[in-house]
Parts: sequence; structure tokens; C-alpha cells
Amino acid sequence: MTELTELSYALDTFYFLICGVLVMWMAAGFSMLEAGLVRSKNTAEILTKNIALFAVASTMYLLLGYYLMYSGSAGGLLPNLGFLLGGENTVAAVTAGGDDAPYYSMRADFFFQVVFVATAMSIVSGAVAERMKLWAFLAFTVVMTGVIYPVSGYWTWGGGWLAEVGFSDYAGSGIVHLAGAAAALAGVLVLGPRKGKYGKDGSIFAIPGANLPLATLGTFILWMGWFGFNGGSELKVSDVSSANNMAQVLVNTNAAAAGGVIAALILAKLWFRKADLTMALNGAIAGLVSITADPLSPSALGATLIGGVGGLLVVVSIVGLDKLKLDDPVGAISAHGVAGLWGVLVVPLSNDGASFGAQIIGILGIFAWVFIASLAVWLIIKAVMGVRVSEEEEYEGVDLAECGLEAYPEFTVSKVHGGGAGRSRAEGLSQPQMSPRTE
Repeated sequence: MTELTELSYALDTFYFLICGVLVMWMAAGFSMLEAGLVRSKNTAEILTKNIALFAVASTMYLLLGYYLMYSGSAGGLLPNLGFLLGGENTVAAVTAGGDDAPYYSMRADFFFQVVFVATAMSIVSGAVAERMKLWAFLAFTVVMTGVIYPVSGYWTWGGGWLAEVGFSDYAGSGIVHLAGAAAALAGVLVLGPRKGKYGKDGSIFAIPGANLPLATLGTFILWMGWFGFNGGSELKVSDVSSANNMAQVLVNTNAAAAGGVIAALILAKLWFRKADLTMALNGAIAGLVSITADPLSPSALGATLIGGVGGLLVVVSIVGLDKLKLDDPVGAISAHGVAGLWGVLVVPLSNDGASFGAQIIGILGIFAWVFIASLAVWLIIKAVMGVRVSEEEEYEGVDLAECGLEAYPEFTVSKVHGGGAGRSRAEGLSQPQMSPRTE
């Protein structure tokens, strides 16, 4: 019996870690999606933001966030203050038996949770793209991943007051995605729109992304990573019931994404008379976000319909936010916030253990905390160091202003002196080669 228990522990820990790796792969998806939907002159900076935010999130959650999220008393409002990860499970604890016996490593739990924190922060990255200072963004990342997200995470997954009232969110439609969108909305309000996005007469000017193939690749990576995001949230796979649940979760996750794409594409065709690829991409993400609050309870067809509604909502929301002059270059607030809200609200339709009242309380609690706390932090950062690059730097592109390089550099000529004579050459090339710059 002891050997069987240890084998189950090892299997569940391994499954948890692999799901965490899949979620970590979503960081690449966000990077590619955002890089594809911004202009080429801002690509290097947004890639820098994405890899830096993952590193900062990993460090802050290790130092402070994980302890905050899982240390408070049951039903509480404020978490306990502490640092680092604490101890690991012992063999004696694992083999003791009973309902309280751990069935996966605490370090595996940390690894799975830390990639969720980075996902929430990645949502902010796309919404504030093309005009925010890199170091202002990273300063906010420190607070968001170290304090803001862990506090609302404690209220829910950590056993705090929202868990006590019965709020249900299987894998984070509200806890991760709505929270990220709330922080992004606060940042967009403080930052303002990109130059040239809106006319004085209320007109809206499209600013196309530079690389739609890259954006499409990013969406497929996110779609794949979501199998770890939702599948790992089952927490266990070593018995028949859990294994069947895991399979149902993955089927529903895929079905919801497909429903989101189809619905968004059809609506775009009817509304704009064109099959808008960017709307289809956001439809996939909205479908995935919509099912994340409960990918287990619905049937596969029900999951398709839930994702389809998410796909419709994201198109309407993107257009609506533009009319309100809330400039979100990648549609992150719509895909993660509006779809996240829908996903949380729809849970009671298929899950008898959830109530609409508790879901609404959860939405209001998470949004209010994250939005107000984020707005305060953004305003402090604005007062201390500023949040927006200059108008000239925005025109030239934040790649040069913030990173000193370009993702798609033009041909530049420099003098290389040697052997008593200078010769003109391209960087890294023996002969000049001209290439147009993509805007």
C-alpha cells in the first residue's frame, strides 16, 4: 500500500509539473501574439517586456506572493505576511493516509501557480503596448505579481472570504483573466490612447499589426498551453475518476476555443463584410477564457456554445471599447476581461454546486480590488517616473527609445577602418543590402 501511495504521489506530481510547463509555454504564445499585433517599430520592446515580466513574476511570487496567497486563515480577508516557500512534504506525511495526506509536491504546486501569475501579468502587457515606458511597466509588475494578484488569489484559491461564500472558478476565468484585464484597464485609463488612434471628431483609425502570421502562431501556442492551464487545475490524475475528469476538461477546452473562433468569424463577416483574422484570433482566446471557470461540468456541446458566446462578446467588446476611446492594441481587455466575466457567470448553468449570487460577489470583489489597487499603483508610478514615452519616441518607435535596437532593423552603413583604408559595409554583411522597413 505504501508503494502504491508513493507511486500515485510521484505520478500526480509529474503530471502537475508537465501541466505547469505547458502553461509556461503560454508565455511564448503571448509574446508572439503581441509581437504580431503591434507595429514593427515596437516589436523588440514588447518582446523584452514579455520575457522580463516572466522573470520578475517568477521572482516576486517566490519571494512574497506564494506565501501571501496560501498562508491566511480560512474565510479571512487579509493574508499572513511571510516569505519564500516553506517546507516540502515528507514521506511520512504522504504515506500516512487520510483525506489530509498530500498527493503532490509543494514545489510542484508553486511551479504550477507561478506560471498563472505570469499569465495574468501578460494580459497587461498587450493592452498598454506601443506607448508605455518599459521600466514603468516592470515597476508595476513587481507590485502586481508580488501583492495585488496574491491577495485576491488568497481570497479564492487560498481559502479566503470568497471561497467561504462559495465562489467557484475552476482554473481562473475570474481569478487570473479578469484580474489581469482589470489591471490592464487601469493602466490604459492612466496611459491614454496611442497618437493617431482617435480623431477629434470621434473617428477611429485602425493601426494594423506588423506580422499576422506571428500573431496566429501565438494564438495556436496559447491554445495548446491552455490544455495545461485547465487540465492541471484538476490537480490529480492517478485514479480513474480524476483521469476521466482530465480528459473531459481537455475536450471541453478545445471545444470552447473552436466555438469562439467560429462565432467571432461569422459575426465579423456579418458586421464588417470581411473574415477578420484578428477577430478570429481573439475569438479563440475568448472561447478559452470563457470555459476556464468550469471546463469540467458542461458537455462538449455545451462547452462549444459557452466558447461561442465568448467569441461573440469579444467582437462586440473590442468595437465598444474603441468607441469609448479605450485603446487596447491586442484586444486583451475584451478577450480576458469580458470573456472572463461571462465565463464566471455561466458556471451555475452546468454546475449545481455554484450559485449566481456567489459568482457575482466574486466578480465584484476581484475586479474592485485589482482595479483600485492597480489604479493607485499606476498613478504613483506616473508621479514618480512617468508612464508614457515622449511623443517623438512614440513616433519613432519604443524599440529604439527603450531598447536601443529594432526587431526588424533597416540597412545601416558604418565605416570600418582597417588596413589603411575605410570601407562601407552593412552590420554583419560584406556587401550593402537594402531592405524596406515594415511599419
